[in-house]
Amino acid sequence: MTDIPRLFGTDGIRDVAGHGSLRPERVVRIGRALGRYLSESGGSGAVLLGRDPRESGPMITGLIGGGLQSEGIDIVDAGVVPTPALAFLTKARRFALGIMISASHNPAADNGIKVFSSAGEKLSEDCERRIETFTAEIDEETVADDPSGAFDVAPKLLRAYRDEIVSERHASLDLRGMRIAIDCAHGAGYRIAPMVLRDLGAAVVRVGCRPDGKNINRDHGATSPERIRKTTIHHEAAIGIALDGDGDRVVLVDENGKVHDGDEILYILARHLKDGGNLAGDTVVATVMSNIGLEIALRERGIRLLRTHVGDKYVAEEMRSNGFVLGGEQSGHIIIDTRGNLTGDGLASALAVLEVMNARGKTLGELCGEIDRFPQVLENVRVTTKPPLDSLDDVRDAVRSVEDDLDGRGRVLLRYSGTEPLARVMVEGPERDRVREYAERIAGAIRERIGSPTS
Repeated sequence: MTDIPRLFGTDGIRDVAGHGSLRPERVVRIGRALGRYLSESGGSGAVLLGRDPRESGPMITGLIGGGLQSEGIDIVDAGVVPTPALAFLTKARRFALGIMISASHNPAADNGIKVFSSAGEKLSEDCERRIETFTAEIDEETVADDPSGAFDVAPKLLRAYRDEIVSERHASLDLRGMRIAIDCAHGAGYRIAPMVLRDLGAAVVRVGCRPDGKNINRDHGATSPERIRKTTIHHEAAIGIALDGDGDRVVLVDENGKVHDGDEILYILARHLKDGGNLAGDTVVATVMSNIGLEIALRERGIRLLRTHVGDKYVAEEMRSNGFVLGGEQSGHIIIDTRGNLTGDGLASALAVLEVMNARGKTLGELCGEIDRFPQVLENVRVTTKPPLDSLDDVRDAVRSVEDDLDGRGRVLLRYSGTEPLARVMVEGPERDRVREYAERIAGAIRERIGSPTS
């Protein structure tokens, strides 16, 4: 078997629920492959399953759990939990693996499979390739084993994550007298996030907290911040918090209704850690997507910005390898090293910003006013194939002409989405209108060569 089909993208396995990589028979086989991977790697113990509230979640959980059981693996189902809670519980309760059924910020029709090691970390690419190999081998088999693994349901496990957040990580945070608006995207954080804020003393205004299986991320959450912006203004909240569907990313809204993304959150936390002598290596890890304004603002304060490929797992790998304690993505995946836990946590990141606001006696708007961002435009082009973009002459020529015009005062970045049939064009520069024209020029060249008829 020389050509092993790829299953894993930049953030696990993702597809339309019931189709492609997530068609029922394939999900069972992925479960079996995970069981074989666990046995081969010498892992022992049960596997923890969790999901977001998508309609397809129970089905996929049952299928992948059945595959694991057929390989003799015991499973524990935690029910609806945020991704960072599942990662924390996998490590804290010593599960052999943690498996999150979620498509994060994607629409409700999609779903996905994220796998965490016993240390609560996303698997390495080498481990993902082994699982893909096992899946391909199992695809050739015709007879499935009878289930022999045990099954247990433990919905109260989420309380342990709540205790970790409230009693351990943020025990000194006092939110009494503060009104906070939160949008949970009708996603996995809809119960735990408002509960934590109330436990810390805040008066909480909730939106996006009524999941029905079909409305996750629909006009709510971190990818649709207009709802939390309006809510924050209407209720005169001190801050608005918008999570995504599985709770691992966050964007914030200040007291004036301005939306702030991961770059600004990284700046606030980095400066606070540096001032306290707690920023290891005086370094922040981000991706190639972070705004050049963040890099300049950090440099002025003696902090280095180290860039990785797009994907929070690459940020975490860089942090782990070099002992850095803060990293993240512009999209709102913020990773704060908490006793070796390097999983993005939208709620915990928001609480960390609230701690800085209290410590410095400043509003979110005042803290974010210290960074001057360059205009940045992102164009998505739906594509039919994904050849190397630098192999397309007309695309390469368009990029070269834009870079000549920018003359070192901006950046161009082209990449493919790891989870969707999209080419992403990012252009950064000092003038927004020109930057938008540049992005459209390059996107047009891509569309002309490999664009989908529906793009």
